[in-house]
Amino acid sequence: MTRDEALAAVQANVKNQNLIKHMLATEAIMKTLARKLGQDEGEWGLAGLLHDIDIELTNADLSVHGRPGAEMAGKLGASPQVVHAILCHNEALGAPRASLLDKALYCIDPLTGLVTAGALIRPDKKLAGLQVQSLKKRFGEKRFAAGANREQIAACSELGIQLDAFMALGIEAMQGIAGQLGL
Repeated sequence: MTRDEALAAVQANVKNQNLIKHMLATEAIMKTLARKLGQDEGEWGLAGLLHDIDIELTNADLSVHGRPGAEMAGKLGASPQVVHAILCHNEALGAPRASLLDKALYCIDPLTGLVTAGALIRPDKKLAGLQVQSLKKRFGEKRFAAGANREQIAACSELGIQLDAFMALGIEAMQGIAGQLGL
């Protein structure tokens, strides 16, 4: 499967542009992290891009979200590793996170929301000037980006990455596609 085929499938299945931006942001961070860890950037990027392909189909029902998406990704030609990462990014399904890919997708998924919220509270509403210190300060505020699960983000430690470095990586990756994100 090519990246263009994956993006076309996302666009065919997800109409909410903010969700598509979230998936693009997840893809960007996954690719950046793969590069840092010496992993396959293309494969990791596909996992990030496709991970929520079923979100509208399942009405974001966490009791099923991820299962149809994993099946869809498999039918599109994604590797078994990508299929499993998509399945286990929603811990409600109970699929174990075993590989680096699984663990990365799990902790990157909510990071995109935290970084986006950090950009949106800036006067210019842009990623360009967002600093880790600012984001870290907000990390402890439960009401700030309330949907961004802090424990899930902090699971970056399972990858051997400290939270500050993880946030920096996420900010940098999303800054690289700021135009696509409208930030």
